[in-house]
Amino acid sequence: MHVSDQASQSFPLRRSVAASALGNATEWFDYGVYAATASYLTAAFFPGELGTLGTMLGFAVSFVLRPLGGMVWGPLGDRVGRKAVLAATIVLMSAATGAIGLLPTHATAGVLAPVLLIALRMVQGFSTGGEYGGAATYLAECAPDRDRGFVGSFLEFGTVAGFVGGSATVLACQLTLGSDAMYDWGWRLPFLVAVPLGATGWYLRAKLDESPVFGEMDQQDHPPSGMRTVVTTYRREVLTLAGLVVALNVVNYTLLTYQPTYLQNTIGMTESAATTMMLVGQLVMMLVLPLFGRLSDRVGRRPMWLVSLVGLALLAVPMYALMGRGAAWAAVGFVVLGLFYVAQLSTISSTFPAIFPTHVRYTGFALGYNVSTAVFGGTAPLVNEATIEATGWVLFPAFYMVGACLIGLIAWYFLRETVGTSLGGTAVPDAGEMVGARRARDRGRACRASG
Repeated sequence: MHVSDQASQSFPLRRSVAASALGNATEWFDYGVYAATASYLTAAFFPGELGTLGTMLGFAVSFVLRPLGGMVWGPLGDRVGRKAVLAATIVLMSAATGAIGLLPTHATAGVLAPVLLIALRMVQGFSTGGEYGGAATYLAECAPDRDRGFVGSFLEFGTVAGFVGGSATVLACQLTLGSDAMYDWGWRLPFLVAVPLGATGWYLRAKLDESPVFGEMDQQDHPPSGMRTVVTTYRREVLTLAGLVVALNVVNYTLLTYQPTYLQNTIGMTESAATTMMLVGQLVMMLVLPLFGRLSDRVGRRPMWLVSLVGLALLAVPMYALMGRGAAWAAVGFVVLGLFYVAQLSTISSTFPAIFPTHVRYTGFALGYNVSTAVFGGTAPLVNEATIEATGWVLFPAFYMVGACLIGLIAWYFLRETVGTSLGGTAVPDAGEMVGARRARDRGRACRASG
């Protein structure tokens, strides 16, 4: 192929990667900011003895509407296309995040203040119900079959970049303004940054072409789609994805979102020290994400998930025990667990969309992912905090992660290998069937040649 032809084909792919990753970064920028400003939000919206639980409830409640969002956005994306839904969700998400920075506090508005905060978090949850599944589906359908793991890893690069960006923005405000100003008004600034981020993401997504896989299917007659088809015909696929997401999200929201609160409350880290440690660990994760994505294109998705789930199950408790010994050990423990987590994080966009055929891909992803995330993901910080406060068992988050990984291992048993398979058509992708068909063709050719 001519060099100019290669360049012309790679430019749309790079634009698709940038638009998908930026939207995901905007989503996770909010989670990073919310986690890093938890102590300030507690003072502003939930004063009192149970203030931290109130803040964690504000985090968890955003996940209540994620399944509903998935049920609305998913079928819509399978019917009208991925592009239009992605443009709409990023507008809703960034607008709600920015509005948090404008809310009155409990001191000025009383109980109305936390009510408004929770309402905006629910808007974020509804929009996120279509954001992540749509971005992963769109990017997987745009990526070359042999490079889907590498290309898809940049969506998760956007995830961690958004979280890092949120944490870094809070840290910059902490170092510039000081603690008193942050508690007074400075906590608002990081939330307002989401508005220009979302506007940029919307502009990029509005310029995208529809995914080629969806475009091909949309021109042909295809089987029925929608929520009923997914629930009745693709139960195995939905349950497999949901089980993997239990492990993915308990680890994710415990290790990335709850960790600053955990470190401050258990080993007495300052807000800025905890934010700095998280920032360094997440930067390490970002650097290795594309490498792990590329590795999954070579060895397959199932081996990557197996190593991650087994490693986390075995090391979560020892690493959390190590974290309790001081800041330096906390950094070591976080990086070790983070690297094992990256083995599954880097393959989400290449693994989950490939579980379903094209005509129900968005719906199936949105349903399985969001229901499982609502139950086990957004509630993880709240469950961890409530259990530690009630029992004093500071190692509970580690055992919670172990239990989630065991559920993930059960789901892993039913996961089909899809490395190198095409996502086109209306059949469930399966690399094993593809290899079997190729071998049957080769045997047929050999028999004809010998005959």
